[in-house]
Amino acid sequence: MSDTQKRLADTLPFMSATEVSALVTSKEVSAREVAHTMLDRIKQLDGDIHAYNEVTPELALAAADNLDKRIAEGATAEELGKLAGAPVAFKDNMNLVGTHTTCSSKMLEGFQSPYDCTAVRRLLDAHTLPLGKLNMDEFAFGSSTETSATGLTHNPWDHKRVPGGSSGGSAAAVSAGMATITLGSDTGGSIRQPAAFTGTVGLKPSYGRVSRYGCVAFASSLDQIGPFSHTVRDSALALGAIAGKDPLDATSMNVPAEDYFASCNQGVEGMRVAVATDLLEQEGLDPRLKKEVLDSAELLAGMGAEVVEITLPSTKYGLPAYYVLGPAEASSNMARFDGIRYGHRAENAEDILDLYMRSRSEGFGDETIRRIMIGTYVLSSGHYDSYYMQAQKVRTVIRDDYKAVFAQADVLLTPSTPVLPFKFGEFADDPTAMYLSDYYTIPVNMAGIAGMSLPTRLIDGLPASVQLVANHFRETDLFRAGAALESSFAFPYDSVPAGQA
Repeated sequence: MSDTQKRLADTLPFMSATEVSALVTSKEVSAREVAHTMLDRIKQLDGDIHAYNEVTPELALAAADNLDKRIAEGATAEELGKLAGAPVAFKDNMNLVGTHTTCSSKMLEGFQSPYDCTAVRRLLDAHTLPLGKLNMDEFAFGSSTETSATGLTHNPWDHKRVPGGSSGGSAAAVSAGMATITLGSDTGGSIRQPAAFTGTVGLKPSYGRVSRYGCVAFASSLDQIGPFSHTVRDSALALGAIAGKDPLDATSMNVPAEDYFASCNQGVEGMRVAVATDLLEQEGLDPRLKKEVLDSAELLAGMGAEVVEITLPSTKYGLPAYYVLGPAEASSNMARFDGIRYGHRAENAEDILDLYMRSRSEGFGDETIRRIMIGTYVLSSGHYDSYYMQAQKVRTVIRDDYKAVFAQADVLLTPSTPVLPFKFGEFADDPTAMYLSDYYTIPVNMAGIAGMSLPTRLIDGLPASVQLVANHFRETDLFRAGAALESSFAFPYDSVPAGQA
């Protein structure tokens, strides 16, 4: 191994995207060397962690060679952008030609991506290097990545604990230094909760900010694609790359992307920060995580922000309403997986009905079947008004509550999760208890607004975190407050035990 390769192996895994890009565009190292270094690290570590379902060295090296060629031909750092050369990877529910899209399910085992997910393509158009596809809860149904048909993903900080879910592979890959930026999807907290469990920054943009085209749907009115990263600034760069109207997605809004990176340097002087006092008294909240929120509020106040106390009484209804709306939409979206057009097909079926039943029973895991059954039940003619319509009314109440909050404040500060990362199997016999790990994140999806989880410090060797929430299309406020807090926390993300393997 050359001196350059050794130095890269030691430093690259936890560099920011801007640092990697500066090395590559200045020709201090080549993009190909960056790709090889990260592919070697994946080979070294991922056998124990299992963040990746598929590694794509051919795609990574081809992108690296193309970038090196452009630099050799005179392309400048300004032309290529601050993400050029950054190693990236994608949750396995996002299509990319040349890869498989399995949603970590036997139902889609071996399915080849027929086209590109818009968010994936936009990130690659920023001259990043695609390392592969990442493990997840099957069809994004879960909060721990334990429902994956491809096996468990382990939390890099403690391999006996979950990385969160459903985007557990996306979180673990960044946490272990096996990618600089990854993309995940968030329906009820599936970016922010695993970010909290792995000591990474996880951003759920406002609904409609990022195109969902090419991402396999869970609940279409709730899903949103967003990035994982080590730093708030990297998150800002990633959002800048993937945001914007997409003619292929009717739900993407024609709201131009802003200079999110610049907003990270604006500070919080004059900002109003809300703290929901009732959320901090919620039963089941670890008192140490409550202290993280209060300490963060004090830090922001010391930097010139005004802290105001508010209440969010509708939060307690978010979880039950979500587990009506989410499964209802999921049951409709999952109907396409029937063993006929694509996906797993059972053998020796007696007739078409038997083929449907066998294919879906064999192809889907327990949690997927559970949510399809719940969703079908609440949409049935006898229960539609009692459950689905009532949940939609609750959703309106939640939205109204947040409108009232943002009439008084620019951002809301809450816990990301009620607990620290839990151990594998801890909720195996009680799935509803696991659902509570999304207590603080679900209402943000219900309202369609923006949320970010960022790490604060280690508690007993495990990452602690806080969540920032902002109004529709006010991600700049998240980055202002997030960057300010990050500078005070100085979270030791490069000390993860997996990074020392």
